[in-house]
Amino acid sequence: MLGEVLAEVTRGGKVESVHAGHVVVLNADGSIAFQKGDPTLPMYSRSSLKSIQASAMVRAGLDLEPRLLALVCASHAGTQMHQSGALAILAKADLDEHSLQCVMDRPLDEELRRTAQPTRLAMNCSGKHSGMILTCHINGWPIDSYLSPEHPLQLAIAKEVEMMSGERISNTTVDGCGAPLFMFSLLGLARAVRQLTISTDPVHQSVAAACREFPEMVSGQGRLATRMMQNIEGLFMKDGAEGFNVASMPDGRTLAIKISDGTSRALPAVTAAALKILGVEAGEVEESTYGGGKSVGSIRATF
Repeated sequence: MLGEVLAEVTRGGKVESVHAGHVVVLNADGSIAFQKGDPTLPMYSRSSLKSIQASAMVRAGLDLEPRLLALVCASHAGTQMHQSGALAILAKADLDEHSLQCVMDRPLDEELRRTAQPTRLAMNCSGKHSGMILTCHINGWPIDSYLSPEHPLQLAIAKEVEMMSGERISNTTVDGCGAPLFMFSLLGLARAVRQLTISTDPVHQSVAAACREFPEMVSGQGRLATRMMQNIEGLFMKDGAEGFNVASMPDGRTLAIKISDGTSRALPAVTAAALKILGVEAGEVEESTYGGGKSVGSIRATF
């Protein structure tokens, strides 16, 4: 899983630490423009898969306004607008937060995380879980078992993943939030996200358009996916736990990243470098490392 070095952390003009991993960049036609590491390795793509999960829900009848559909795709910051949005989705099934089966957690928003108590509604995946519950309600599927891998909803999601990635799922386990999590390659993930953004299927078009229109619902103000979608016209982006990020432009140019140590510190620099290969300037300010309160180095991509 180590891959190749993707980023260096410098201090005083010397490399202090490195972050290794895997990256694949696709041209508009789907061919590989660039890769480091081995993007064919099977991996758990974590929350970077949420738009594909949402596509399966929409295909199964989930019908939400774009702002709420973007929240179904989210790893949200847990602010009031995110929690209210999840409640609005659940209300369409005449349910409330007590029906959620995601784990309890504090909001990801830094200020709220210091003061708020853990709840299921504040958990960053509550939008996805609310969408899952409403999809079950619409189809008359059981709600109390919606996280079972054998549930009709999860089988529909697995089918969508395989269709869009062009790969078979090699293993199924449990994500941090409690939902089923599927293993397939980083290249398959890139192909799935590319398909999402170039597809003429109204299902895929609605999901990608919702995220682009409401990037603040997908993550949160100032956070990576939100700020890059706000700054780059037409960009779709979704990051995930354990150092994942995916992004795609409307013409099919796509990237997928996995940082092997599972941290997100290098993701902004590595993502900006991968976007540059696609001819897209991210406009990111190089992140500094500090000593004595002053900048003494930076986090920089190695490609």
